Amino acid sequence: MSAVLAPYLDRLGPAAPDRSDGAVVGESTYDGFLAELRAAGLPWRVFTLLAVHFSETLLLLGSWACVGLGALTGRLDAGWLAAWALALGSTVPLHAASTWLQGAVALGFEGLLKQRLLVGAMALDPDLIRGKGAGEILSEVLETETIGDLGASGGIATALALLELLIAPILFYWGAAFLPEAAVLTVWIALSLGLIAHNAGLRADWTVQRLTLTNRLVENMTGHRTRVAQQAPAHWHDGEDADLDGYLQASCRLDASAARITAVLPRAYLIAGTLTLAPAFLNGTSSLTQLAVSFGAILFAAAALQRLSFGFSDAAASWIAWRIAMPLFAAAREVRPESAAEDTDPTPKGIPVLHAQSLGFVHPTRLEPVLGGCTLSIQRGDQVLLEGNSGSGKSTLAAVLAGSRAATSGFVLAGGLDRATLGDDAWRRRIALAPQYHENHIVAAPLIFNLLMARAYPHTAQDVAEAAELCQELGLTDLIDRMPAGLNQFVGDTGWRLSQGERSRIFLARALLQKAEVVVLDESLAALDPENFRQCLECVVRRAPTLILIAHL
Repeated sequence: MSAVLAPYLDRLGPAAPDRSDGAVVGESTYDGFLAELRAAGLPWRVFTLLAVHFSETLLLLGSWACVGLGALTGRLDAGWLAAWALALGSTVPLHAASTWLQGAVALGFEGLLKQRLLVGAMALDPDLIRGKGAGEILSEVLETETIGDLGASGGIATALALLELLIAPILFYWGAAFLPEAAVLTVWIALSLGLIAHNAGLRADWTVQRLTLTNRLVENMTGHRTRVAQQAPAHWHDGEDADLDGYLQASCRLDASAARITAVLPRAYLIAGTLTLAPAFLNGTSSLTQLAVSFGAILFAAAALQRLSFGFSDAAASWIAWRIAMPLFAAAREVRPESAAEDTDPTPKGIPVLHAQSLGFVHPTRLEPVLGGCTLSIQRGDQVLLEGNSGSGKSTLAAVLAGSRAATSGFVLAGGLDRATLGDDAWRRRIALAPQYHENHIVAAPLIFNLLMARAYPHTAQDVAEAAELCQELGLTDLIDRMPAGLNQFVGDTGWRLSQGERSRIFLARALLQKAEVVVLDESLAALDPENFRQCLECVVRRAPTLILIAHL
């Protein structure tokens, strides 16, 4: 795991013990995150924020009470004005403190949340990633941005609005019609919550439509060159109009619902609340002061309802994004911080460098096993050729041996130790995998970074010299000489374009430079012409301490 995340992993604490089915028990999904929030002092800041806002609200109400009582009683002297000015002036520092605390809580919560999501993204089960396209993954990543941006602000606005709605009945008690006003406010709060819940459902549908558009756009861009070659231009945009129409309809429904909540509901409450004062006003049973207090309380409650509607709208959007990002959040608690004393010794003599016993693997969405009862034992220096038909499970076996996938039954030992004992870094030092071409990638970065991806960064001069020597053995010297920056040339889709054969040889070099005891090559030589095939095979056989070569029949 990257050193950048080490402080965060230390806060995660020790990993929970494993169960036989691979799940993690002990800490719940939220316990660790709540502990981090407490360690950062966010609950105390939230409590302070509520207290400061409560004090600010009381002073604001007191300032208007001073000037209001003075005006209604006809005794608007200097004392009343001084009291009004003092109370109103006291709200200024309180408002500044409230604003600062809102920002501190929002930024603190968002920072901790994004750290946990980042760790979860790096620890996510590869099988979950394989089942999604690039567009779906990108749309979900973009959606997680709304969790911190809207979640904290929406939660704070909702909490402050609820606090103000609790104060409103106290003001009604001093007014002209306590019971009717309290009853109307209760009905309006219930109505608001019902409309907000309906709005959340519409927002979920709108989010699905929007993510579908993003997914389709990215996937079409990824496969654009194939579509240009294989599909008529008239059919390039089939389905896009239907998706846009569905998104438009969902947007209209969401906007209409949001307008009813944010615009109609608070204004309608003003009318309903004012009507409750009609009997007291017509009968003359209440004083002018009581009527003024009641009307002021109605305005105060209407503003709180307005804040509540905006707060719940943001909170609903954040909750929908949260449900999408939940796998990332849950994966973070399964991260095991690497121990200080990692296994770096080679496998002792007489112990297999790789041993698998009764391996089985079943895809989560299938019933038939891909692997079943697979047992093998490989000694140091062995060179194994694994052949089979397409779909026979060769790549799945390679992924399970390398730790990219977790076996559903059986176990794998590297040097007599399992992966939980060794840790991820030590396991990768023992077993290096070069996946199939479509599952291996050139990162948009300098060529030397792509070659030494498994080495510690920054790379040493010895690392660079070893990479250059290996590239020469694999026949990549001409390619490097053509590049203006040599090994420092930026490659990938946004840089120097590489042929399929050049990419394959870079994948080979990357696996060999990992300096692992066992090198697993999954059809890594299939894209090479006979001359380069022979040259690369001789290099691999010479450099790999133990080799597993996978090929088609």
